[in-house]
Amino acid sequence: MPDTVDGGDIPKSKRPSDSAFKQQRLPAWQPVLTAGTVLPAFFVIGIAFIPVGVALLYFSNAITEFVYDYTQCVQLGSMNHTCAEVLTAKEADECVCMVNFTLEKDFLGKVYMYYGLTNYFQNHRRYVKSRDDDQLLGRLSMTPSSDCAPFAYVDDDPNRPVAPCGAIANSLFSDTFELSSEKYGPVPLLRTEIAWPSDRKIKFRNPEGDLQEALKGFSRPRDWRTDLWNLDPQNPDNNGFQNEDLIVWMRTAALPSFRKLHRRIDHNKKYFENGLGKGNYTLKINYSYSVSEFDGTKKIILSTTSLLGGKNPFLGFAYIIVGSVCLLLGIVLLVIHIKCSKNTSGINSVSQRTQYT
Repeated sequence: MPDTVDGGDIPKSKRPSDSAFKQQRLPAWQPVLTAGTVLPAFFVIGIAFIPVGVALLYFSNAITEFVYDYTQCVQLGSMNHTCAEVLTAKEADECVCMVNFTLEKDFLGKVYMYYGLTNYFQNHRRYVKSRDDDQLLGRLSMTPSSDCAPFAYVDDDPNRPVAPCGAIANSLFSDTFELSSEKYGPVPLLRTEIAWPSDRKIKFRNPEGDLQEALKGFSRPRDWRTDLWNLDPQNPDNNGFQNEDLIVWMRTAALPSFRKLHRRIDHNKKYFENGLGKGNYTLKINYSYSVSEFDGTKKIILSTTSLLGGKNPFLGFAYIIVGSVCLLLGIVLLVIHIKCSKNTSGINSVSQRTQYT
């Protein structure tokens, strides 16, 4: 039965009201794509994009970078036993290995140390949600967010919450590195100013008072080997929830292969004011983060930066390819327009003759 007006048998009309909006009578601009508008657009995009892409490639190639995959690093004191095998066999929680390498040229300017992981899907929906932002802001509660499950409580004590809870914090990257120069000795590494300023100042806070006392009723994450208040006991501003290694890790990556900033070279120290000089170096790795379970790999990266950040040639190639395609399409369409367009002079003459007949 159709709807009826109250007090009558006349069906209610479903016709929209007679307004310019509902009757679609509002003024509108509908562009007409002609050769005079499309061809200049293609040429302008091509001419603009190609120089931008060349500039991006120039800045990217100006960056000096060293990458070393240490996934199968051989255990110190062993001939062929890798640290990955040690962790997989659960022979120890940590393994030490040494890597010797040579920098073929000087790394001038500010130098940064990154770690890289592959086949690690930090962008999984459940993984990204597995955190308690109130807890990270220092607002501790004995009832963590349900998003943290199954990493919200201690396995053998369901009444004891974990801080920080969730899968992201539980999987915190734990390898540590010591870099030494054959010529100048230990390379000074800084643990601060590696996280986004907005994260350090806004998104992460420690509870008021003594940190260890505030966390007395909480347990550390299951896969951690140290407590939250011992992440950097020498620097209270870089400890607890405000530890920058934790903050960097909590900002999840969008792709399964990623790198995260780990340390900065202290350029205020002697011999390192201008960067890292070429020569032989030794990297001592405290290997404790296993990636064999998901067929991942681990890398250590030393890199300088440019005005546009780290090394990333993809953006430059993308601009050049898009610009070249636009130029090519513009040329092809211009040739088609010249050869196949109609001669309007003949049409005009015909229309003029018809007016006088």
